[in-house]
Amino acid sequence: MKDYFNRDCSKLKNKKLYLFDMDGTVYLGDTLFDGVEELLDGIEKKGANYVFITNNASKSIVDYVKKMHRLGLKKVGEENFYTSVQASVELLKEKHRGELIYVQGTKSLIQEFVQSGLNVTTEYDENAKVVVVGFDPEFTGEKVYNTCKMLSLHDLPYYATNPDWVCPVEFGYIPDCGAMCQSIERATGKKPIFIGKPEPTMIYKAMEKFGVKKEEVVVIGDRLYTDIASGNNAGVDTVCVLSGEVTLKEVQSAKGIEKPTYLLNSVIDIEL
Repeated sequence: MKDYFNRDCSKLKNKKLYLFDMDGTVYLGDTLFDGVEELLDGIEKKGANYVFITNNASKSIVDYVKKMHRLGLKKVGEENFYTSVQASVELLKEKHRGELIYVQGTKSLIQEFVQSGLNVTTEYDENAKVVVVGFDPEFTGEKVYNTCKMLSLHDLPYYATNPDWVCPVEFGYIPDCGAMCQSIERATGKKPIFIGKPEPTMIYKAMEKFGVKKEEVVVIGDRLYTDIASGNNAGVDTVCVLSGEVTLKEVQSAKGIEKPTYLLNSVIDIEL
């Protein structure tokens, strides 16, 4: 098996844990890419495992499972996911347990935070001790007004679920959390601490769950600055696919933690 640059990538067949990004990697919007179902079935048949690691905090894991089932991946369950929401919950419980947290995000994000035992408000509250922003297709002027008010009037710890600039959809892209946070920064001068990829947290958690070594893991995604960087930060092999955000020119000029081990046109090119 050869990659886009004719490099031998046959060792991908020997991996025991495949970590997939979702948007732009296994689907676009509500369109599942060709070959995904067969690839996941093949991973299971050879006794390996797969997990979807996503920075998209707009949906809960339950929502993601429902979406995968709707797209035809009926075997996918909650155990096949680790998201920036879960990573955010773990960080907030560790550092801000019991404190009132102001959150700008979707109903699903708020619900997952609340169900995890976090003390959350979506309204301006001078008693809040933390600010968290997530990717939010339900974004409104009132929400950003409240967020800017919280950050402008109070010197609080400020987190964001992920640094992605755009989220790929069927017609192109829409602003993701990183872009939303940039507009908030322009208004308030405040920058968040990003929680999701390129931090390697989700990769480490998946490795721990399945008891695998670094050489047995591969991260597959369409973004250099999140997916590929997170894999490289974790010390595992990475596969960049050209089915989402990244361009061939960007991959060719990539350096350091953004340089993928392999480049493929899409996940359908992965041979097991």
